[in-house]
Amino acid sequence: MPRPGESPDEAARRVSGVAPGAAGVVVHSTSWRHLPEGVLVLTYAVCPDPAPWLPAVELARLEIARGSAPATPTPERIEAAHVAAHAVRHLAFLVARDPVVREALLRHRGLVAALASADTSDQHGVIALDALAALDAAGERDLDPMRWARPGPVRSGAGELGVGARG
Repeated sequence: MPRPGESPDEAARRVSGVAPGAAGVVVHSTSWRHLPEGVLVLTYAVCPDPAPWLPAVELARLEIARGSAPATPTPERIEAAHVAAHAVRHLAFLVARDPVVREALLRHRGLVAALASADTSDQHGVIALDALAALDAAGERDLDPMRWARPGPVRSGAGELGVGARG
């Protein structure tokens, strides 16, 4: 919970131990949801994970929670794995579309390749890998980006693609 006078962004940075001007770290609100008891829950992804040594839950696959119809977007159930999957897809989208996020995360090229390979249902991953290839062409990277792509499990709570709540 934010402290009095503290914004949700500030609270997310405080809980994750990230300074406001931290270079190469993305703190981004990836979703929100309303709980029946009247609570609004904001979810933040912090990337790369500032505490990879903490316990985590490995996610075998990224499953997005969906509503039953376009005008009823709230899913019947939302689990931590759904929130993590949404955050990973959101970060892949940001790497592809937001130059500020892309610049920060390209400092962690293995992370960008992992984000790119985590979701193959759209073009976000292709664009992220294209950004890595452009760095290769400019001589800024000497490794093939596909060498770093690691499709498979994503960890919720810790690890390179750590997504989850702490604190």
